[in-house]
Amino acid sequence: MRYLTPFIDKDLSRKMVFIGGPRQVGKTTLAESILSNYKKNNKTGLYLNWDYDEDKQNILQMKWSDQDELLIFDELHKYKRWKNWLKGLYDKKKTIHRFIVTGSARLDVYKRGGDSLMGRYHYWRLHPFTLSEIPDKISSQEALSRLMTVGGFPEPFLDGDETQARRWRRERFDKIIKDDIRDLEAIKDIQTLSLFVNALRQRVGSPIVLSNIVEDLQVTHKTLSKWLLSLEKMYLLFIVRPYTKNIARAIQKPPRVYFFDNADVIGDKGAVFENLVACHLLKKLHFLEDAFGHTYELSYIRDKEKREVDFVVVKDGQVEELIEVKVSDEKVSRSLIYYANKLKPKKASQIVMNLKRPYSSNNIDLYDPNTYFKSDFRN
Repeated sequence: MRYLTPFIDKDLSRKMVFIGGPRQVGKTTLAESILSNYKKNNKTGLYLNWDYDEDKQNILQMKWSDQDELLIFDELHKYKRWKNWLKGLYDKKKTIHRFIVTGSARLDVYKRGGDSLMGRYHYWRLHPFTLSEIPDKISSQEALSRLMTVGGFPEPFLDGDETQARRWRRERFDKIIKDDIRDLEAIKDIQTLSLFVNALRQRVGSPIVLSNIVEDLQVTHKTLSKWLLSLEKMYLLFIVRPYTKNIARAIQKPPRVYFFDNADVIGDKGAVFENLVACHLLKKLHFLEDAFGHTYELSYIRDKEKREVDFVVVKDGQVEELIEVKVSDEKVSRSLIYYANKLKPKKASQIVMNLKRPYSSNNIDLYDPNTYFKSDFRN
């Protein structure tokens, strides 16, 4: 059972549920498991996939029984009129059926524009496996090892085979670049877009200065900016921007980029581990937003004196936690101490991959990753 299951079950009694997230993160599997639980409780339901011709016709003709309490529509966003179609269906049949809509990240893209479905659904973002969500029979140490090598997406993570993971990743990349993003943005120069993605993979955790990449790829700054946003919209990567509020000598640094698939990172162990922590934090913040309605931001800090902290968690405009990431350095970061004293967050943490045992110093808590992330963030 994935971590969102009980929350989706609860929301289904109120509204439709949309499930978004990266391609192959397990959205369809999650929806089908919820349907399976319905059937175990002597209820009925139906799964329909727009990509399957017979299901497509059944959707357009609304061919299902009033006894089907739960209806699941997968890849429905590929139907151009899906939002108005779904609005009419829900308004007319909401007392008879419950609805789950899953698909690619495009559900989230469309959600940001004018929304005729406003007030009729709850939106949940599903993330890959992390140390706070480890499947049975996988130890915490093995989970960390797999996250650092094959990433947290269900198929490679559960398989644990690096060769098969590379093959899976290549196929997934091709699908996202050649189909999803091209269809979304009508991008024609797929080869250069792929080179851009590879350039970003080598710059994880570093400021992304697009003007430097412009020269290498011979495309305009405007084009790269558009491509970067497209990659973010399709949940291939996410952008972490600098935090500047209440920092007198902060500088407007370029954003940083991290990948949803930890194994996408091309770099040393430090870059991979920093990406791992970023993914874990974003998963937590997305859950808290979707479950409780607060607004969260994940940022970083760097000032003119080069004092830097890797991550800043901001809740409803207020700094809640500062987080520094290290592979082996057990000495408390001076920059973390400085900003903890200046910003006075509720919590200041340093996560050290190879830390022998957790301890506290200067009001800073030091954790190994399993200790920091083992707590169930859903509570």
